[in-house]
Amino acid sequence: MTEFKITAEARSEKPAKTRATGKIPAIVYGKHFESASIALDKINFLKLFKEAGTSNLIEMSLDDKKFKTLVHDMQYHPITREILHIDFVKVNMKEKVHAEIPLEFTGDSIAVIDMEGSLITPVDSIEVECLPGDLISEISVDISVLDNFEKNIKISDLNIPESVEVLNDPEEIVAFVQEPRSEEEMEALNEEVVENIDAVEVENKGEEATAEGEGEKTEEKKSE
Repeated sequence: MTEFKITAEARSEKPAKTRATGKIPAIVYGKHFESASIALDKINFLKLFKEAGTSNLIEMSLDDKKFKTLVHDMQYHPITREILHIDFVKVNMKEKVHAEIPLEFTGDSIAVIDMEGSLITPVDSIEVECLPGDLISEISVDISVLDNFEKNIKISDLNIPESVEVLNDPEEIVAFVQEPRSEEEMEALNEEVVENIDAVEVENKGEEATAEGEGEKTEEKKSE
């Protein structure tokens, strides 16, 4: 298993000032552990997180201490999607943790390749509970079993180690292939789009007429 490590430094200034120096403000907390405000090198963290994600243990070095952590939460800028703040949780290797494990879709589906269907994956990760040492990086989902439009893959079908308890509904569908639309359905869809556009245009014209009428009334009052 790949080991992920990162060095943090104690932080005393406000988050905005930390970000101005090219670092990411963060906090680390956990049971029987005094929470600490920290700062991380932005480039190093982004490179690490690309591989570690939220389901791999990260060994954090802070001052003269080293301990295992998980990325618990991240706040993003609503427009730029830049990471504004990170929450780490210090884990006890003897206590179970909650984590999200991403799904990795592999293989080729006959229903997609030969029957021109569309692969639908409504779930891209699952919630689990396990000991930190039993965490896995990802769960493989082989879509080659989807050879027609009636089949689907549920969480209960996934190959998950017994040491990992899945918290999602086992009947939840994670992948299926949607049958391509018929010509009649496409025509009906196009007609609906056209009707919606026409309705919007009529509504806009009505609003413009109302606005013009109010403008004329205003001008009349001014002239009086």
